[in-house]
Amino acid sequence: KSISSIALQPQEQREKELQTVLEFANDGIIGLSTEGAIRYINSAAAQLLRVDKNTIIGKNITSFIGANTLFDELLSGKSFDHQQMLIQTPRGTLHYLCSGRPIQDENEQFVGAVATLKSMKSAKQLVNSMMKNTKFEFKDIIYISSSMEELIKIAHRVAASSYSILIGGESGTGKEMFAQAIHCASPRRLHPFVPINCAALPEPLLESELFGYEDGAFSGARKGGKPGLFEAAHTGTLFLDEIGELPLLLQGKLLRVLQEGVFRRIGSHHDIGVDVRIVAATNRNLEQMVLAKQFRQDLYYRINVIPLQIPPLRQRPEDIPLLLRHFHVKYCTELNRHLDFSPAAVDSLLHYSWPGNVRELQHAVLRAIHLTSNKEIHVEDLLISHEADNSPLHANASQTNLKQVIDHTERFHLEKALKKHGSARGAAREIGLSHTAVLTKMRRYGLEHLLKDH
Repeated sequence: KSISSIALQPQEQREKELQTVLEFANDGIIGLSTEGAIRYINSAAAQLLRVDKNTIIGKNITSFIGANTLFDELLSGKSFDHQQMLIQTPRGTLHYLCSGRPIQDENEQFVGAVATLKSMKSAKQLVNSMMKNTKFEFKDIIYISSSMEELIKIAHRVAASSYSILIGGESGTGKEMFAQAIHCASPRRLHPFVPINCAALPEPLLESELFGYEDGAFSGARKGGKPGLFEAAHTGTLFLDEIGELPLLLQGKLLRVLQEGVFRRIGSHHDIGVDVRIVAATNRNLEQMVLAKQFRQDLYYRINVIPLQIPPLRQRPEDIPLLLRHFHVKYCTELNRHLDFSPAAVDSLLHYSWPGNVRELQHAVLRAIHLTSNKEIHVEDLLISHEADNSPLHANASQTNLKQVIDHTERFHLEKALKKHGSARGAAREIGLSHTAVLTKMRRYGLEHLLKDH
Protein backbone atom coordinates (compact mmCIF):
# COMPACT_ATOMS: atom_id res chain seq x y z
CA LYS A 1 0.00 0.00 0.00
CA SER A 2 1.13 3.53 -0.70
CA ILE A 3 2.04 5.97 2.05
CA SER A 4 -0.92 8.18 1.09
CA SER A 5 -3.44 5.35 1.41
CA ILE A 6 -2.05 4.34 4.80
CA ALA A 7 -2.31 7.94 6.02
CA LEU A 8 -5.96 8.11 4.99
CA GLN A 9 -7.02 5.01 6.88
CA PRO A 10 -7.59 6.64 10.30
CA GLN A 11 -9.72 9.37 8.68
CA GLU A 12 -11.70 6.80 6.70
CA GLN A 13 -12.18 4.79 9.88
CA ARG A 14 -13.51 7.86 11.73
CA GLU A 15 -15.93 8.62 8.90
CA LYS A 16 -17.15 5.03 8.91
CA GLU A 17 -17.67 5.13 12.68
CA LEU A 18 -19.54 8.42 12.39
CA GLN A 19 -21.81 7.02 9.68
CA THR A 20 -22.53 3.99 11.88
CA VAL A 21 -23.54 6.27 14.77
CA LEU A 22 -25.80 8.36 12.52
CA GLU A 23 -27.31 5.25 10.96
CA PHE A 24 -28.41 3.90 14.34
CA ALA A 25 -29.83 7.21 15.61
CA ASN A 26 -33.56 7.13 16.43
CA ASP A 27 -34.18 10.50 14.78
CA GLY A 28 -34.09 11.05 11.05
CA ILE A 29 -30.93 12.93 9.99
CA ILE A 30 -30.45 14.65 6.62
CA GLY A 31 -27.27 16.40 5.43
CA LEU A 32 -27.75 19.09 2.77
CA SER A 33 -25.53 21.08 0.44
CA THR A 34 -25.78 24.88 0.27
CA GLU A 35 -28.27 24.45 -2.60
CA GLY A 36 -30.42 21.90 -0.78
CA ALA A 37 -29.09 18.75 -2.44
CA ILE A 38 -29.20 15.70 -0.15
CA ARG A 39 -25.65 14.63 0.69
CA TYR A 40 -26.53 12.17 3.44
CA ILE A 41 -29.69 10.57 4.80
CA ASN A 42 -29.90 7.89 7.48
CA SER A 43 -32.36 5.00 7.47
CA ALA A 44 -34.64 6.64 10.06
CA ALA A 45 -35.09 9.74 7.84
CA ALA A 46 -35.67 7.62 4.73
CA GLN A 47 -38.32 5.63 6.59
CA LEU A 48 -40.03 8.77 7.89
CA LEU A 49 -40.08 10.35 4.41
CA ARG A 50 -41.00 6.98 2.85
CA VAL A 51 -38.21 7.12 0.27
CA ASP A 52 -35.40 4.80 -0.87
CA LYS A 53 -32.19 6.12 0.70
CA ASN A 54 -30.09 4.60 -2.09
CA THR A 55 -31.78 6.68 -4.82
CA ILE A 56 -32.33 9.96 -2.99
CA ILE A 57 -28.70 11.08 -2.64
CA GLY A 58 -28.01 14.11 -4.84
CA LYS A 59 -31.64 15.07 -5.28
CA ASN A 60 -32.97 18.36 -3.91
CA ILE A 61 -34.88 18.18 -0.64
CA THR A 62 -37.76 20.21 -2.12
CA SER A 63 -38.54 17.37 -4.54
CA PHE A 64 -39.68 15.35 -1.51
CA ILE A 65 -41.10 17.94 0.88
CA GLY A 66 -42.21 20.63 -1.58
CA ALA A 67 -41.77 24.36 -1.03
CA ASN A 68 -40.99 24.89 2.63
CA THR A 69 -40.17 28.17 4.40
CA LEU A 70 -38.32 26.37 7.21
CA PHE A 71 -35.83 24.84 4.79
CA ASP A 72 -35.60 28.10 2.84
CA GLU A 73 -34.46 29.80 6.06
CA LEU A 74 -32.12 26.90 6.87
CA LEU A 75 -30.42 27.19 3.46
CA SER A 76 -29.99 30.92 4.04
CA GLY A 77 -28.00 30.16 7.20
CA LYS A 78 -30.73 30.38 9.88
CA SER A 79 -31.38 27.63 12.41
CA PHE A 80 -34.75 26.53 13.83
CA ASP A 81 -35.86 24.24 16.66
CA HIS A 82 -38.78 21.86 17.15
CA GLN A 83 -41.01 23.19 14.38
CA GLN A 84 -44.00 21.24 13.13
CA MET A 85 -43.85 20.31 9.45
CA LEU A 86 -46.56 18.83 7.24
CA ILE A 87 -45.70 17.00 4.01
CA GLN A 88 -48.38 16.02 1.49
CA THR A 89 -47.77 12.63 -0.15
CA PRO A 90 -49.91 10.32 -2.32
CA ARG A 91 -50.39 8.21 0.82
CA GLY A 92 -51.62 11.13 2.89
CA THR A 93 -50.28 13.91 5.09
CA LEU A 94 -47.12 13.21 7.09
CA HIS A 95 -46.61 15.14 10.34
CA TYR A 96 -43.13 15.75 11.78
CA LEU A 97 -41.24 17.71 14.39
CA CYS A 98 -38.18 19.18 12.69
CA SER A 99 -35.00 21.05 13.72
CA GLY A 100 -32.27 22.46 11.48
CA ARG A 101 -28.74 23.83 11.85
CA PRO A 102 -26.50 25.51 9.25
CA ILE A 103 -22.93 24.16 8.99
CA GLN A 104 -19.95 26.51 8.86
CA ASP A 105 -16.33 25.77 8.03
CA GLU A 106 -13.30 27.04 9.94
CA ASN A 107 -13.64 30.39 8.14
CA GLU A 108 -17.28 30.66 9.27
CA GLN A 109 -18.49 30.22 5.70
CA PHE A 110 -21.84 28.49 5.13
CA VAL A 111 -21.08 25.08 3.60
CA GLY A 112 -24.32 23.16 4.14
CA ALA A 113 -26.94 22.22 6.70
CA VAL A 114 -28.23 19.33 8.76
CA ALA A 115 -31.86 18.67 9.66
CA THR A 116 -33.38 16.21 12.12
CA LEU A 117 -36.85 14.70 11.83
CA LYS A 118 -39.05 13.02 14.42
CA SER A 119 -42.56 11.72 13.86
CA MET A 120 -45.20 13.57 15.87
CA LYS A 121 -46.16 10.27 17.50
CA SER A 122 -42.61 9.87 18.82
CA ALA A 123 -42.55 13.54 19.83
CA LYS A 124 -45.73 13.11 21.88
CA GLN A 125 -44.30 10.01 23.55
CA LEU A 126 -41.19 12.04 24.44
CA VAL A 127 -43.36 14.82 25.88
CA ASN A 128 -45.25 12.31 28.01
CA SER A 129 -41.95 10.87 29.23
CA MET A 130 -40.56 14.31 30.11
CA MET A 131 -43.80 15.21 31.89
CA LYS A 132 -43.91 12.02 33.96
CA ASN A 133 -43.84 14.10 37.15
CA THR A 134 -46.84 16.15 36.06
CA LYS A 135 -50.33 14.71 36.26
CA PHE A 136 -52.39 17.89 36.17
CA GLU A 137 -53.23 20.59 33.67
CA PHE A 138 -55.55 23.56 34.13
CA LYS A 139 -58.41 21.58 32.57
CA ASP A 140 -58.13 19.08 35.45
CA ILE A 141 -58.90 21.68 38.12
CA ILE A 142 -62.54 21.33 39.19
CA TYR A 143 -64.38 24.54 39.96
CA ILE A 144 -67.37 26.68 39.11
CA SER A 145 -66.73 29.64 41.44
CA SER A 146 -65.85 33.04 40.00
CA SER A 147 -62.87 33.38 42.36
CA MET A 148 -61.26 30.23 40.97
CA GLU A 149 -62.12 31.19 37.41
CA GLU A 150 -60.33 34.53 37.80
CA LEU A 151 -57.33 32.91 39.49
CA ILE A 152 -56.94 30.34 36.69
CA LYS A 153 -57.16 33.07 34.03
CA ILE A 154 -54.27 34.89 35.73
CA ALA A 155 -52.28 31.66 36.16
CA HIS A 156 -52.75 30.86 32.45
CA ARG A 157 -51.35 34.26 31.49
CA VAL A 158 -48.33 34.16 33.77
CA ALA A 159 -47.49 30.56 32.80
CA ALA A 160 -46.16 31.86 29.49
CA SER A 161 -43.53 34.00 31.25
CA SER A 162 -40.28 32.88 32.88
CA TYR A 163 -40.80 34.83 36.12
CA SER A 164 -40.82 33.21 39.55
CA ILE A 165 -44.26 32.46 40.98
CA LEU A 166 -45.27 32.18 44.63
CA ILE A 167 -48.44 30.16 45.25
CA GLY A 168 -50.09 30.82 48.60
CA GLY A 169 -52.93 28.93 50.18
CA GLU A 170 -53.96 26.86 53.14
CA SER A 171 -52.98 23.22 53.40
CA GLY A 172 -54.99 21.05 51.02
CA THR A 173 -56.04 23.76 48.56
CA GLY A 174 -54.09 22.24 45.66
CA LYS A 175 -50.90 24.29 45.41
CA GLU A 176 -48.85 21.55 43.72
CA MET A 177 -51.70 20.91 41.29
CA PHE A 178 -51.51 24.59 40.29
CA ALA A 179 -47.71 24.38 39.98
CA GLN A 180 -47.98 21.39 37.65
CA ALA A 181 -50.66 23.11 35.56
CA ILE A 182 -48.49 26.23 35.23
CA HIS A 183 -45.55 24.10 34.06
CA CYS A 184 -47.71 22.23 31.53
CA ALA A 185 -48.98 25.54 30.10
CA SER A 186 -45.51 27.09 29.90
CA PRO A 187 -42.86 27.07 27.16
CA ARG A 188 -40.90 24.70 29.45
CA ARG A 189 -43.55 21.97 29.29
CA LEU A 190 -41.27 19.68 27.22
CA HIS A 191 -38.67 19.84 29.97
CA PRO A 192 -38.60 18.42 33.51
CA PHE A 193 -40.90 19.40 36.36
CA VAL A 194 -38.98 18.64 39.56
CA PRO A 195 -40.79 18.96 42.92
CA ILE A 196 -39.29 18.97 46.40
CA ASN A 197 -40.89 19.53 49.79
CA CYS A 198 -38.61 21.84 51.77
CA ALA A 199 -40.09 20.63 55.07
CA ALA A 200 -39.58 16.93 54.38
CA LEU A 201 -35.79 16.73 54.81
CA PRO A 202 -33.30 17.92 57.45
CA GLU A 203 -31.01 20.78 56.36
CA PRO A 204 -27.90 18.72 55.35
CA LEU A 205 -29.95 16.32 53.23
CA LEU A 206 -32.00 19.14 51.72
CA GLU A 207 -28.83 20.96 50.67
CA SER A 208 -27.38 17.88 48.95
CA GLU A 209 -30.71 17.17 47.24
CA LEU A 210 -30.97 20.69 45.87
CA PHE A 211 -27.36 21.34 44.89
CA GLY A 212 -25.78 17.88 44.60
CA TYR A 213 -22.29 16.97 45.80
CA GLU A 214 -18.86 15.95 44.56
CA ASP A 215 -17.07 12.66 45.18
CA GLY A 216 -15.88 12.53 48.79
CA ALA A 217 -17.75 15.70 49.80
CA PHE A 218 -18.85 14.08 53.07
CA SER A 219 -18.95 10.73 54.83
CA GLY A 220 -21.30 8.38 53.02
CA ALA A 221 -21.29 10.41 49.79
CA ARG A 222 -21.89 8.37 46.66
CA LYS A 223 -18.73 7.52 44.71
CA GLY A 224 -18.46 9.87 41.76
CA GLY A 225 -20.76 12.44 43.35
CA LYS A 226 -24.38 13.16 42.55
CA PRO A 227 -26.16 15.93 40.63
CA GLY A 228 -28.79 17.88 42.54
CA LEU A 229 -32.34 18.84 41.67
CA PHE A 230 -31.26 22.15 40.14
CA GLU A 231 -29.30 20.19 37.54
CA ALA A 232 -32.21 17.77 37.07
CA ALA A 233 -34.57 20.71 36.48
CA HIS A 234 -32.28 22.49 33.97
CA THR A 235 -34.43 24.20 31.27
CA GLY A 236 -37.52 23.14 33.22
CA THR A 237 -39.34 24.04 36.44
CA LEU A 238 -38.25 23.48 40.05
CA PHE A 239 -41.20 23.42 42.44
CA LEU A 240 -40.23 24.35 46.00
CA ASP A 241 -43.16 23.31 48.17
CA GLU A 242 -43.39 24.69 51.71
CA ILE A 243 -40.61 27.18 50.98
CA GLY A 244 -41.32 28.89 54.29
CA GLU A 245 -39.58 25.94 55.98
CA LEU A 246 -36.32 26.46 54.04
CA PRO A 247 -33.44 27.06 56.51
CA LEU A 248 -31.83 30.51 56.39
CA LEU A 249 -28.48 29.16 55.16
CA LEU A 250 -30.13 27.51 52.17
CA GLN A 251 -32.21 30.63 51.55
CA GLY A 252 -28.94 32.44 50.83
CA LYS A 253 -27.80 29.73 48.41
CA LEU A 254 -31.16 29.75 46.65
CA LEU A 255 -30.96 33.52 46.32
CA ARG A 256 -27.61 33.22 44.52
CA VAL A 257 -29.10 30.84 41.95
CA LEU A 258 -31.99 33.23 41.33
CA GLN A 259 -29.71 36.27 41.04
CA GLU A 260 -26.79 34.83 39.08
CA GLY A 261 -28.08 31.60 37.54
CA VAL A 262 -25.17 29.61 39.03
CA PHE A 263 -24.54 27.35 42.03
CA ARG A 264 -21.90 24.99 43.38
CA ARG A 265 -22.21 21.38 44.36
CA ILE A 266 -21.22 20.56 47.94
CA GLY A 267 -17.45 20.05 48.00
CA SER A 268 -16.86 21.83 44.68
CA HIS A 269 -15.08 25.09 43.83
CA HIS A 270 -16.63 25.36 40.37
CA ASP A 271 -19.83 27.16 39.42
CA ILE A 272 -22.49 25.36 37.39
CA GLY A 273 -24.80 27.47 35.23
CA VAL A 274 -28.47 26.55 35.27
CA ASP A 275 -31.67 27.74 33.58
CA VAL A 276 -34.55 26.95 35.93
CA ARG A 277 -37.91 28.55 36.58
CA ILE A 278 -38.83 28.64 40.25
CA VAL A 279 -42.40 28.02 41.34
CA ALA A 280 -42.68 28.11 45.13
CA ALA A 281 -45.60 27.43 47.46
CA THR A 282 -46.35 28.09 51.09
CA ASN A 283 -49.20 27.98 53.59
CA ARG A 284 -47.40 30.48 55.83
CA ASN A 285 -47.41 34.28 55.89
CA LEU A 286 -43.95 35.04 54.49
CA GLU A 287 -44.34 38.78 55.06
CA GLN A 288 -44.69 38.17 58.79
CA MET A 289 -41.74 35.77 58.66
CA VAL A 290 -39.65 38.50 57.00
CA LEU A 291 -40.54 40.92 59.81
CA ALA A 292 -39.61 38.24 62.35
CA LYS A 293 -36.30 37.68 60.49
CA GLN A 294 -37.24 34.07 59.82
CA PHE A 295 -37.22 34.54 56.04
CA ARG A 296 -34.85 36.64 53.95
CA GLN A 297 -36.45 39.79 52.59
CA ASP A 298 -34.35 39.75 49.40
CA LEU A 299 -35.35 36.15 48.67
CA TYR A 300 -39.00 36.95 49.36
CA TYR A 301 -38.99 39.66 46.71
CA ARG A 302 -37.19 37.34 44.28
CA ILE A 303 -39.75 34.53 44.51
CA ASN A 304 -42.81 36.74 44.92
CA VAL A 305 -42.62 38.29 41.43
CA ILE A 306 -46.07 36.89 40.59
CA PRO A 307 -48.18 35.95 43.64
CA LEU A 308 -51.15 33.57 43.27
CA GLN A 309 -53.41 33.00 46.28
CA ILE A 310 -55.72 29.96 46.18
CA PRO A 311 -58.91 30.63 48.20
CA PRO A 312 -59.87 28.07 50.86
CA LEU A 313 -62.83 25.82 50.11
CA ARG A 314 -65.04 27.50 52.74
CA GLN A 315 -64.82 30.74 50.71
CA ARG A 316 -66.08 29.02 47.54
CA PRO A 317 -68.80 26.61 48.72
CA GLU A 318 -70.29 26.47 45.21
CA ASP A 319 -67.30 24.29 44.23
CA ILE A 320 -68.09 21.64 46.85
CA PRO A 321 -70.87 19.85 44.88
CA LEU A 322 -68.62 19.46 41.83
CA LEU A 323 -65.71 18.17 43.89
CA LEU A 324 -68.00 15.83 45.81
CA ARG A 325 -69.38 14.37 42.58
CA HIS A 326 -65.86 13.98 41.12
CA PHE A 327 -64.44 12.12 44.11
CA HIS A 328 -67.60 10.02 44.46
CA VAL A 329 -67.37 8.74 40.88
CA LYS A 330 -63.57 8.35 41.04
CA TYR A 331 -63.45 6.18 44.16
CA CYS A 332 -66.58 4.15 43.45
CA THR A 333 -64.95 3.22 40.13
CA GLU A 334 -61.53 2.48 41.64
CA LEU A 335 -62.96 0.40 44.50
CA ASN A 336 -65.66 -1.22 42.34
CA ARG A 337 -68.42 -0.15 44.72
CA HIS A 338 -71.91 1.03 43.82
CA LEU A 339 -72.83 3.44 46.58
CA ASP A 340 -74.76 6.66 46.89
CA PHE A 341 -74.82 9.32 49.58
CA SER A 342 -77.96 9.74 51.62
CA PRO A 343 -79.53 13.23 51.43
CA ALA A 344 -78.49 13.82 55.05
CA ALA A 345 -74.88 12.84 54.28
CA VAL A 346 -74.80 15.19 51.29
CA ASP A 347 -76.24 17.98 53.42
CA SER A 348 -73.57 17.36 56.06
CA LEU A 349 -70.78 17.48 53.46
CA LEU A 350 -72.11 20.68 51.93
CA HIS A 351 -72.40 22.48 55.26
CA TYR A 352 -69.05 21.51 56.73
CA SER A 353 -66.33 24.20 56.68
CA TRP A 354 -63.50 21.90 55.46
CA PRO A 355 -60.51 23.29 57.39
CA GLY A 356 -58.36 20.77 55.46
CA ASN A 357 -59.85 22.04 52.19
CA VAL A 358 -60.05 19.88 49.05
CA ARG A 359 -57.68 17.23 50.44
CA GLU A 360 -59.89 16.73 53.50
CA LEU A 361 -63.00 16.44 51.31
CA GLN A 362 -61.21 13.94 49.07
CA HIS A 363 -60.16 11.78 52.01
CA ALA A 364 -63.60 11.96 53.62
CA VAL A 365 -65.26 10.65 50.46
CA LEU A 366 -62.63 7.92 49.98
CA ARG A 367 -62.89 6.83 53.61
CA ALA A 368 -66.68 6.66 53.52
CA ILE A 369 -66.79 4.66 50.28
CA HIS A 370 -64.06 2.30 51.45
CA LEU A 371 -65.31 1.63 54.98
CA THR A 372 -69.10 1.64 54.86
CA SER A 373 -70.81 -1.75 54.89
CA ASN A 374 -74.18 -0.29 53.91
CA LYS A 375 -75.63 0.20 50.45
CA GLU A 376 -75.83 3.92 51.16
CA ILE A 377 -73.40 6.30 52.83
CA HIS A 378 -74.86 7.91 55.96
CA VAL A 379 -73.72 10.83 58.10
CA GLU A 380 -72.05 8.55 60.63
CA ASP A 381 -69.88 7.06 57.85
CA LEU A 382 -68.28 10.43 57.09
CA LEU A 383 -66.26 10.75 60.31
CA ILE A 384 -66.40 14.54 60.25
CA SER A 385 -67.60 16.64 63.17
CA HIS A 386 -69.64 19.82 62.99
CA GLU A 387 -69.06 20.49 66.67
CA ALA A 388 -67.23 23.78 67.21
CA ASP A 389 -67.58 24.43 63.49
CA ASN A 390 -68.44 28.13 63.62
CA SER A 391 -67.24 29.09 60.15
CA PRO A 392 -69.40 31.36 57.96
CA LEU A 393 -70.10 28.41 55.67
CA HIS A 394 -71.61 26.37 58.49
CA ALA A 395 -73.44 29.23 60.15
CA ASN A 396 -75.06 30.68 57.03
CA ALA A 397 -75.46 27.67 54.77
CA SER A 398 -78.81 27.33 53.13
CA GLN A 399 -80.58 24.00 53.08
CA THR A 400 -78.84 22.66 50.01
CA ASN A 401 -80.24 19.29 48.97
CA LEU A 402 -79.19 16.45 46.71
CA LYS A 403 -81.10 17.87 43.75
CA GLN A 404 -79.04 21.08 43.94
CA VAL A 405 -75.83 19.05 43.95
CA ILE A 406 -76.94 17.23 40.80
CA ASP A 407 -78.01 20.49 39.14
CA HIS A 408 -74.64 22.11 39.90
CA THR A 409 -72.76 19.15 38.45
CA GLU A 410 -75.00 18.77 35.41
CA ARG A 411 -74.75 22.44 34.47
CA PHE A 412 -70.96 22.42 34.87
CA HIS A 413 -70.39 19.44 32.56
CA LEU A 414 -72.95 20.62 30.00
CA GLU A 415 -71.37 24.08 29.86
CA LYS A 416 -67.90 22.56 29.49
CA ALA A 417 -69.03 20.29 26.61
CA LEU A 418 -70.82 23.14 24.81
CA LYS A 419 -67.77 25.39 25.06
CA LYS A 420 -65.62 22.61 23.63
CA HIS A 421 -67.85 21.59 20.71
CA GLY A 422 -70.03 24.65 20.06
CA SER A 423 -72.96 22.42 19.12
CA ALA A 424 -75.68 20.52 20.96
CA ARG A 425 -74.94 17.32 19.02
CA GLY A 426 -71.23 17.42 19.87
CA ALA A 427 -72.02 18.04 23.54
CA ALA A 428 -74.57 15.21 23.52
CA ARG A 429 -71.99 12.75 22.20
CA GLU A 430 -69.45 13.77 24.85
CA ILE A 431 -71.70 13.58 27.91
CA GLY A 432 -73.80 10.61 26.75
CA LEU A 433 -77.22 12.26 26.46
CA SER A 434 -79.64 12.50 23.57
CA HIS A 435 -79.67 15.61 21.38
CA THR A 436 -83.18 16.45 22.62
CA ALA A 437 -82.15 16.11 26.28
CA VAL A 438 -79.21 18.46 25.75
CA LEU A 439 -81.45 21.08 24.08
CA THR A 440 -83.89 20.87 27.01
CA LYS A 441 -81.15 21.26 29.59
CA MET A 442 -79.55 24.13 27.63
CA ARG A 443 -82.82 26.08 27.86
CA ARG A 444 -83.19 25.16 31.53
CA TYR A 445 -79.72 26.46 32.44
CA GLY A 446 -79.69 29.38 29.98
CA LEU A 447 -76.75 28.08 27.94
CA GLU A 448 -78.07 28.68 24.40
CA HIS A 449 -75.53 31.48 23.90
CA LEU A 450 -72.72 28.90 23.86
CA LEU A 451 -73.78 27.53 20.47
CA LYS A 452 -71.36 28.72 17.79
CA ASP A 453 -74.14 29.34 15.28
CA HIS A 454 -76.31 31.10 17.84
